[in-house]
Amino acid sequence: MQNDSRVAMVLVAAGRGYRAGGDIPKQYRRVAGQTVLTRTLRATLDALPGSPVQVVIHPDDLELYQTAIAELDRNADNLLTPAWGGDTRQTSARLGLEKINQLCADAKYVLIHDVARPFLSYELTSSALKSAEIYGATVPACRLTDTVKQVDASGTIVATPPRETLRTVQTPQAFRLDLILDAHRRAVAAGLNDFSDDAAVAEWAGHPVHVFEGDPANMKLTNPEDFALAEARLMNALGDIRVGQGFDVHAFGPGDHVWLGGVQIPHTAGLVGHSDADVVLHAVTDALLGAIADGDIGAHFPPSDPKWRGAASEIFLKEAVRRVAARGGAVSHLDVTIICEVPKVGPHRDAIRARIAEIAGLALDRVAVKATTTEKLGFTGRREGIATTAVATVRLPFPTGA
Repeated sequence: MQNDSRVAMVLVAAGRGYRAGGDIPKQYRRVAGQTVLTRTLRATLDALPGSPVQVVIHPDDLELYQTAIAELDRNADNLLTPAWGGDTRQTSARLGLEKINQLCADAKYVLIHDVARPFLSYELTSSALKSAEIYGATVPACRLTDTVKQVDASGTIVATPPRETLRTVQTPQAFRLDLILDAHRRAVAAGLNDFSDDAAVAEWAGHPVHVFEGDPANMKLTNPEDFALAEARLMNALGDIRVGQGFDVHAFGPGDHVWLGGVQIPHTAGLVGHSDADVVLHAVTDALLGAIADGDIGAHFPPSDPKWRGAASEIFLKEAVRRVAARGGAVSHLDVTIICEVPKVGPHRDAIRARIAEIAGLALDRVAVKATTTEKLGFTGRREGIATTAVATVRLPFPTGA
């Protein structure tokens, strides 16, 4: 399916997803170090190289979307400007279809996929297109292995439908673009706006919808348990465990605060450096780069470059995390030790730990921050500066053929 402009993808990502837990929509939650949207988009771009991809997002989520896009590690020239979604999934899908119809003159077929299914495969996408070419309206479906019971409001079984005729339906659902766009337009004109999937819209409009074999691995992330399963599945695939170490030192100089781990701490002096001199984030960045054998912070952000003068060091850490993701890996753990006499780190330890976790996109329990002194020995003991050591544990996929 190389560079097939006849095919477009609408990726529905405007929902709130509160059943999954957390304080942000589930498509922007991280699983094994990357957002769900990033993982789903990467799978989509791999499965549909060169085909236009239209993501539909909530207007409030633009910044979250941009962060997720920045983590992609491949060419995304076929990714269209995001469309704004609506109050229901049906509305969001229709608005995405309208954009495809407007922008992609060559598009004849469209695949509509839920962002919460990050395990999309090339094989499933190819099957969807082949089926759409034959039938015009088609969905991936899996056979049931368990007996199904129909119950009433009291929980009493009232029927046992034959499971041979039942299927669980997935996405991507595939259609002729003209067929499904017309069905959506007719449905909204009829005041119907809450169909649960696009197949139901096509069925209502009188189009027969066929099924093709779905993929049990193409799971949907809905509840907290789904995220736990996906995390375990992804991490188990990353069996190449690497450990990197980082060390950094900055001297005290004029100023009234220091930056430690992305947290501004009042002090009688500042730290001297080309950037914001955040000795903690510099050490963590070097530890991550060491774990993937990708140079050091000076190689990627040379102090001779005026571009980085006064720069916030979170930029450096985010880039190191992105480089791990670009290798298909995930950051598993960060362990930091801050060495200084002043300022006192203890009152700020929790804030530093939380900020590092936020910048690196990690759960709080994957970041450790400790502080110690050198018992008044050496330059830190003389209160001339601050040193930091960091250890990063990273999980990568084994190289092909390893």
